[in-house]
Amino acid sequence: MSIKEQHINKILIWLLVVSALVRGVLAAWLELGNDEVYYWTYALYPEWSHFDHPPMVGWMIQFFSFNLLFDSEFFLRLASIVFMTADTYIIYRIGRDIKDAQTGLYAALLYTASIYAFVITGVFILPDTPLMLFWLLAIWMAIKYFHNAAVFRQAQRPLFLLFFGLFAGLAMLSKYSGVFLWVGLGLYILIFSRKQLKNPYLYLALLISAICCIPILYWNIKNDFVSFNFHGDRVGLLGKPNFGTFGTEILGEFFYNNPVNFVIAVVAIVSVIKGETIVKKPVSRLLLCTALPLIGLFWFFSLSRPVLPHWNAPAYCLLILLAACWLADKKTIKNGVFTMPKSVLAALGILLLTLVLGVAEIKTGFIPLDKHTEPEMLGRDDFTLDMYGWRQLEEKFAVMREEKIIEGAMHEEDGIVADEWFPLANLDYYVARPLGMRVMGLGWLQWLHKYLWINEKRGGFHLGENYWFLSDSRYPKDPKELYRWYFSEIELVGTIEIDRCGKPVKNFFVYTCKNLIDLPPDLQAFRAQSVSKGR
Repeated sequence: MSIKEQHINKILIWLLVVSALVRGVLAAWLELGNDEVYYWTYALYPEWSHFDHPPMVGWMIQFFSFNLLFDSEFFLRLASIVFMTADTYIIYRIGRDIKDAQTGLYAALLYTASIYAFVITGVFILPDTPLMLFWLLAIWMAIKYFHNAAVFRQAQRPLFLLFFGLFAGLAMLSKYSGVFLWVGLGLYILIFSRKQLKNPYLYLALLISAICCIPILYWNIKNDFVSFNFHGDRVGLLGKPNFGTFGTEILGEFFYNNPVNFVIAVVAIVSVIKGETIVKKPVSRLLLCTALPLIGLFWFFSLSRPVLPHWNAPAYCLLILLAACWLADKKTIKNGVFTMPKSVLAALGILLLTLVLGVAEIKTGFIPLDKHTEPEMLGRDDFTLDMYGWRQLEEKFAVMREEKIIEGAMHEEDGIVADEWFPLANLDYYVARPLGMRVMGLGWLQWLHKYLWINEKRGGFHLGENYWFLSDSRYPKDPKELYRWYFSEIELVGTIEIDRCGKPVKNFFVYTCKNLIDLPPDLQAFRAQSVSKGR
């Protein structure tokens, strides 16, 4: 496939438009995932920060949904559609700045082919969505400062460093891993540019980042640093060696970042180590100083505990720039024409295949992932069911609920209760929201997360109340064991079958929990603390 150099901008525009349209359709069509629907609560009950993450993802949901005036899946995910489009253009501009327009186009295409970039940050609404926007902007500013020094007047250069501080701060306000922007810049300065340690603008940039993080610090001080303690426990340094989790992490990164991208990035790193000049040294050094510590840290953690592959994916997005530089070296422009590398087309092909198979599996289940036939375990091994059946559940539960209210067994004001943030948020958004019900978290902080705070926003628990409890056969729980100390009567009143293409794929077991008589210790302690602090 031959491309004329003057057509690069047209190809880029088509890429941005087609990508946005495809992701927009997926955003509107697919039900929200467990994490996404939980971040909806960040917008529903905004705070300076939250138990799991900083506040930026909630603010973005609020902004793009007009403060939840439009709260469909499309509008909750709209920030992802817009930001990933911007990310693609930014990485194109970075590639063009560090080498040429050909490199920029390769970078944009490889970035689009990344499953992490296209799906996780570009369709799903997660903290990674705003993180990647500010992550790329910060790197762009750092490259402009160190790489393009001769292009700008001396008075202009400090502005790029200050903008780096701003965007790095906003990245940290999106997700804690944004701090690795400063780790990378710090390593680069300490190893390759120590004269910058005397630059007052460096410390002013650091101050700007710190100011951005004030909301996080303020909320954690108010809440006994609960968020920092939670993440500290998740990634503790000590643990029994487990090479199985390490292998799973590597395979996950290989897939999440697109196998072709992964391989080209490794080849590009080897080329840089060998001394090949695929891009000027300040750029390759800055990219590697930022990317490798983040990758290495989570590899280290994965040696003793499970780690999610997308936690270090922003680092691989930087390596895409090196991969694009390496490809541009192999496919030079001659007489204004260059050939599109087969590896880029293969990467896009893998993305397309992944999208088609993934969406088809979610909507039809054509690949039988689950072997269970017993009602209590139906669908347990089919992870695609996390994003299927919630709309159907609301319709069927509404009928059952109305019957019980007419019988006098339950009342209109009775809410839904569960002991974990998932499925609390799913039930909250898909079932309780359209039915005008209240969802409450009855359990322990380590499982309730933000719902410990949401409980108080919704008036808290009162003795004598009745609640519904819905147990999913994928994650079965028996409230008769779970809540035997807290309700005087718990009864299984029905089963809701979720169908896909005419076949039952999972069950919801519906219980009534009557006469609340006590609360778990975490809820009692939090309520007492809230009263004492005047919350």
